[in-house]
Amino acid sequence: MKRDEQNGGPAMAQTPPGPLDRLPEWYPAWARELAGLYFSGTTCLFVLHGNVHDLFRYPVEGGGYAYCNLSEFLTTQVFGNWDIVLGHDLSRGLRPQAGSDSARLSKMMQTLTARWGEPRSWPAEPDRVLTLLDNLIERSLVDSPADRKSMAVIFEYAQYLVPEGDLGSLARGHASRVVRMLRWAQNPHIKRVNMAFCLIADRLTEVSDRLVQSSHVAVIEIPLPDREERRSFCEWATRDEDVSKLTEFSLDELADLSNGLTLVNLNVLLSQAAHTERRIDGRRFRELKKGIIERECQGLVEFLEPTHRLDLVVGHSEAKKRLEEDALWISRGQLDAAPMGYLICGPVGTGKTFLAECYAGSIGIPCAVLKNFRSKYVGETEGNLQKVLSVLRWLGPVVVIIDEADAALGTRQAEGDSGTSARVFSMIARQMGDTHYRGKIIWMLLTSRPELLPIDLKRQGRAEVHIPLFYPIEEEEIRSMFEVMARKNKVALAEGAVPPVSPERRLTGADIESIVLGAKRRTRGEGRNELTSADLEFALGEFIPSSQGLQKELQEIAAVLECTQVSFLPQHWREKVAEPDGRARLQERMTAMRQILEE
Repeated sequence: MKRDEQNGGPAMAQTPPGPLDRLPEWYPAWARELAGLYFSGTTCLFVLHGNVHDLFRYPVEGGGYAYCNLSEFLTTQVFGNWDIVLGHDLSRGLRPQAGSDSARLSKMMQTLTARWGEPRSWPAEPDRVLTLLDNLIERSLVDSPADRKSMAVIFEYAQYLVPEGDLGSLARGHASRVVRMLRWAQNPHIKRVNMAFCLIADRLTEVSDRLVQSSHVAVIEIPLPDREERRSFCEWATRDEDVSKLTEFSLDELADLSNGLTLVNLNVLLSQAAHTERRIDGRRFRELKKGIIERECQGLVEFLEPTHRLDLVVGHSEAKKRLEEDALWISRGQLDAAPMGYLICGPVGTGKTFLAECYAGSIGIPCAVLKNFRSKYVGETEGNLQKVLSVLRWLGPVVVIIDEADAALGTRQAEGDSGTSARVFSMIARQMGDTHYRGKIIWMLLTSRPELLPIDLKRQGRAEVHIPLFYPIEEEEIRSMFEVMARKNKVALAEGAVPPVSPERRLTGADIESIVLGAKRRTRGEGRNELTSADLEFALGEFIPSSQGLQKELQEIAAVLECTQVSFLPQHWREKVAEPDGRARLQERMTAMRQILEE
């Protein structure tokens, strides 16, 4: 890839066919984007981020193809016919790169040695390295076109060379590096010759904002491999193996099931099967994939495979009906009818998390629980979230559960954390509102305080369906909940074991589960496996529910006011809302309770 210099101008000034038409068809989309920006003459400095530690396909002589890492791909395929390609990272310093082409490497060394001396005399300290490059660039610019060498420099782990940070906190050396690279990017003379700089970092948020946001710098994301790329890699990786001995899946099925994995991850799976002689079945594949993705996300996401379905949920009949309809449409591929997300709210202990997991189980898709992605280090929180969102985009369809959403997602306002909360909020809100992922990423925001959640996340087009959950108020519903909790915890119930329980006790689902487990401990102590009425009555008598009545009432009223569908409400709440100024009075009551609790 070179600019064709005609009167000092870029190749885009040529008549067709231009340089872009001569790019190989097998070039990945990100490489085509890089070439297009380069040939346009608008930039010479590129920041590559995202899936930068993966494998990349390239053709080999005699037909077929092989795989290499990103640095080698840039060296041999993107800048394959350039005179000088230099690689740099803080551990190894500056070094010429030519892949496996020893003749090309020798030619580079001759040129560099003539200008810089023997490699052992080259500096290792990054600021001195950049000064050395600066001198080489200036010398190349004054060379005659016949003597001028094309040159590319690849900076790996660029986040350590030009890290993000406030101007006041940047060390003098870090600031000078940013300034030097901005000067290269803005230099019109560099843009007219065959000279390019590539900075590689997996997390864009860790690279200096001043560099990334410059209009003279091109930022290109390298995505996770798509289905076609995964299929090609599986075929290549198993070319000397009998696939049926490695796994119960065909190559097409492996390509379908491996969404969200990098080619490096996929290679690990196939290599484990080949070397351990343990054939990968469905269960083992899911376990390995789950472990790999959780490690890839650095423990920021926990993936569940829900075993429960919505038919296990007691009560909330209208909410269940709506969720079952949505689950059916999504399972049939009718994604246009699916909501972008849900807000599940209600007092503590009403089963919000359980309902969300049952919904995912009814669709039959993975369920991701977003864990604490916040960090005390500047920029790392945004980097963590960016990594998670990137994986989720390729993993879909997936249900994403965010518990305690009012505390986890932040707001638009900066809160003394250098704007981190506002940036996190913006990233989440932008992803939630991206309709390209309707039915592919299903957001479920769970909270007992929905009034504290920013309205931007609760609007239509994001978490658009607001489902309130309430404590059971019918004796039949309470009895059914005892039976479900026994099934959930694998406890056998004797015939007629559930005693009558008054709704006045206002037991939550969590309370009932605790009572069942208390009775289970009693039976285990007596060497029995079946719960009797006496066991449950004893556990009921021993159980003392939480006394936070005012807080629970506040949470209940907040859920009523947040509801987006009247049929989700129990009858007595429908009547209160339907009264003249019913919602206004509930709002006044909630405001008064908040004032009391704050005092």
